[in-house]
Amino acid sequence: ALMSVGFKLSADALRTLSGLSESTVLGTAAPTLAAVRGMTGDHVEHNVYFKDFPANVPDTFEFWMRCVREALEDGKARSGVLAQLRNGVINLLTLPSYGNYRHTYEEMLAAHDELTAAVGDRLTVLHLGGTLEDELSALYLALAGSSTPLGDEHLADLKVLAEHCADGPQPETIPVRENRAVVNEARLKAGSGLLLDTVTDVLRLACALSGGDVSLQEPTRFRGLSRPARRALLAGLDEVVARAPAKIADVLTHREAFKRLGERLHPHEHPQWPYAAEVFAVARGEKKAHSFDSRVEALLGADDVSGAVLLLKSAPGKLFRALDRLLRTARTQEERDAVVAAVEEVAPEVSGRVVLSVREYLHNRSGDTDRKRVFINRAGRAHVTDDARQAVPEQERERLITVLDAETARRLPAPERLLVDPDVLGVALPLSGRATSAGLGVLPRGSVSPVDGELLRFFVYWKQARKVTDYDLSALLLNAEYETVSWLSYTNLRSMDGEHSGDITDAPDGASEFINLRLGAVRGTYIVPQVNIYSGEGFEEAEESFFGFMLREGEQKGRPFEARTVRMKSELRGPGRVALPLAFRRARDGSWHARWLHLYLKGHPAYNRVEGNQVSVATLVRAVVEREQLTVGHLAALMANSGTEVTTWDPESVPDVPVTYIGLERPEGLHPESVVITPENLRDLIPE
Repeated sequence: ALMSVGFKLSADALRTLSGLSESTVLGTAAPTLAAVRGMTGDHVEHNVYFKDFPANVPDTFEFWMRCVREALEDGKARSGVLAQLRNGVINLLTLPSYGNYRHTYEEMLAAHDELTAAVGDRLTVLHLGGTLEDELSALYLALAGSSTPLGDEHLADLKVLAEHCADGPQPETIPVRENRAVVNEARLKAGSGLLLDTVTDVLRLACALSGGDVSLQEPTRFRGLSRPARRALLAGLDEVVARAPAKIADVLTHREAFKRLGERLHPHEHPQWPYAAEVFAVARGEKKAHSFDSRVEALLGADDVSGAVLLLKSAPGKLFRALDRLLRTARTQEERDAVVAAVEEVAPEVSGRVVLSVREYLHNRSGDTDRKRVFINRAGRAHVTDDARQAVPEQERERLITVLDAETARRLPAPERLLVDPDVLGVALPLSGRATSAGLGVLPRGSVSPVDGELLRFFVYWKQARKVTDYDLSALLLNAEYETVSWLSYTNLRSMDGEHSGDITDAPDGASEFINLRLGAVRGTYIVPQVNIYSGEGFEEAEESFFGFMLREGEQKGRPFEARTVRMKSELRGPGRVALPLAFRRARDGSWHARWLHLYLKGHPAYNRVEGNQVSVATLVRAVVEREQLTVGHLAALMANSGTEVTTWDPESVPDVPVTYIGLERPEGLHPESVVITPENLRDLIPE
């Protein structure tokens, strides 16, 4: 049953289950099968408009004319269609046979042969876990102590786990502020001490207690808080400012939020916490506070680079984030040397995530004349513009890269032996958990992974919640200069490159669309699948929506959707009206690779089509594809240069001693004390 959807049990798991009673095995099987089917998208019925897809897909114009003829033969629709014909324009959505399934799911299945097994079919191994409490505790410690921000899904998981594990083992440090806010909420409810060292930590906690955004990107409507909660927040603010009075200036960054919070906390009623009252006095403008950033701005405005560097050394993270400006502002070699020297001095105090982020930034900050800047926010919305900034001096750029690499290498673990799956070397380091999405086989934005197969098939599924919703799956084909070669969509159902499964315009019970591409016949260098919202609910409003792709051999048959051939399935849950999950690029040797995007375009409120966003999509894809990411391969090279024995993984030669393994999936046969790094815990590679 597992293998029918592309999974299998490890030898240990099979051996353990074999020793259990039949009822226990069945009790384990039911939720396990449901879980893995949901991971691949096999938990729903994927029907297609054209029953024989990818065979017998008609020419688009012929298909539309057929729909018109059928409408003219329909007594109810005939008069309306004739009226449209007299005006010279036909609305496809008014034709009875357009946009709705014309056959049942069972009839579609009967039209397809069974899937022929192939060596390339995906087979994901399921391993034994520990006890429930051990697994919960380990996951909590990993999420709470993560050195990189978590995505929304993992942050929601942390919220549940933090309440369950409030009285259990705790991570030594919680470096990410959003994580700390979630943990503090659980600690407050459990009566434990709070982890606060800035006034912003208190604001984030208040947002968590009100069900708001702990990242502070979106405004929170503060709820009425209980008396114990109000007292805890006021006491926390008082303690932070009493311990470090200069931190009161942080209020200015979120002045309006602090004003609204003060209306809920009533600090004037609690004279025992005078420093907390000062926080809200600063927010209201009744007390002056000079922020750290304003002092830096004053020095740079006066062209005092040396003074700014001296001040920024007291805030190493801010120094790193200001490097580009400092180097461009510096007028003398002495000032540039001072910047590099300051970085060398404070680098050990900067988080590993910031060190790597700045290293990646500097790598892409070369002196090329035709440079683009791409801005991607936390929600996956992107903007591209020309880079008109002065170039960073090349000598200092290279010196800083050397410094940052040395600092990263110093912090990396030094296992005696490191086994690496070659396919993981192109995976981008997850410097933010928001650079990816939930799903199966999903990699961080910017990752590159090989694509092996003759047929590439995209799929999208959506189920509307309240109103008629029409999603359109499309694929844009670009040449090496990012110019449009062709596309497949509901307006172009068939070409020499592939086929579209047909347009579905209403999904009360769920709907699917597919695009089938023969990679050897594809014209162009890039394939960019996209999901356009033509009308109805957004990705975050629909009851369910996800995208994925399958790979098949040329002779494989099977249904339009076969779970065993699914390589990737990700949730569509971002803002905007156009989703760009990933792009595919043909190399000079003819091989194909996927480049992960996880992007959303704003689009139009309705009627988004691939024809209308060709230029914006091509510009965005070019900016992302041509930006080089720091990858697992970069860290593996640093460890190798530091003396670690790095070996390519060979399933035929599994060592019988503990090793550190990095790969796309956990293999069988490793020593039980081995450290295993896969995409699900790739953040563990980022040094603190």
